[in-house]
Amino acid sequence: MGDNQHHVDGTRREFLQTASAGTAAVVASHALTLGAAEEQPLPQRDFGKTGVQVPIIGVGTAPAGQRPRQEAARFYADCLDAGVNYLDTAPEFAGYGVAQAAVGDVLKTRRKEAFVVTKCWEPDGEKALKLLRDNLKELQTDHADLVYAHSIGSDKMDPRTVGGPQGVMKALQKAQRDGLTRFIGVSGHNRPERFLDIMKDFELQAMMTAVSYVARHIYDFEEKVWPEAQRRGIALVAMKVYGGGSKPRGGRITGADVFDAFRYAQSLPQISTVVVGMYDDRELAENIRFAKTYKPLNKQELEDLTARGKRQSDDWGTPYGAVN
Repeated sequence: MGDNQHHVDGTRREFLQTASAGTAAVVASHALTLGAAEEQPLPQRDFGKTGVQVPIIGVGTAPAGQRPRQEAARFYADCLDAGVNYLDTAPEFAGYGVAQAAVGDVLKTRRKEAFVVTKCWEPDGEKALKLLRDNLKELQTDHADLVYAHSIGSDKMDPRTVGGPQGVMKALQKAQRDGLTRFIGVSGHNRPERFLDIMKDFELQAMMTAVSYVARHIYDFEEKVWPEAQRRGIALVAMKVYGGGSKPRGGRITGADVFDAFRYAQSLPQISTVVVGMYDDRELAENIRFAKTYKPLNKQELEDLTARGKRQSDDWGTPYGAVN
């Protein structure tokens, strides 16, 4: 199913395996080596108006969730050790493999160190609450820090149900009142108009959307949705910054473009954090290097990257599904 593939995101792993030489060359070309920066803490940003700060990169747990559970748990513990404590996960049926269970194995002894994000990819409110309780049981905690009504652009998530009196949004508000989650939000890859509509009816603390210098020419959450979300104080999280998706035509950023893709997302003025799917410690180290050494794009670099993204978008088609 196409929407499921959005969550698996093994393409991130594929790109990192094939592009390590390219990314290393990019880092060198920008004269960005760790050096003294290696000893610096991971940069933090405000998470909207929640009063919380988060690291500028978070871990998308799906890729490592395809590993054996013990290996995955060890990797997520390594993420916490490195200061990457924003753990974005979801249940197995959403394409995350053993990720959520493995995160739970870590949280059993390290809950206070982590900012835990889970998802309800379910339009019906009663079913969503059951799913949330199941998620928390698997995570071995009594509450999440953030729960998304996930992939609200997908065909499964009919807006009339999602935002209706018996829908997932009402259910998440109840979950927040009952202490099952500190914050609530929405996430998704496509149909940006749905995000604008849901902000009118519900108070959100966070929003995660597909954002890249290529996807801006296809879905353009950056211009269509993010300014209004920022005006409301909603924390903005970027995903798919390196591409990915289920469509056969493109949808991936590879080689020397990867570091620029990271810089693009981090240079967005509204950004709180970037969630990157990571498979192992090598990928973790690479993304931490990016986070500690990147420089924001200047005006000329942004113009050049925008033009390059427009050309690439012609090959991508609509990798995350319908635009409208």
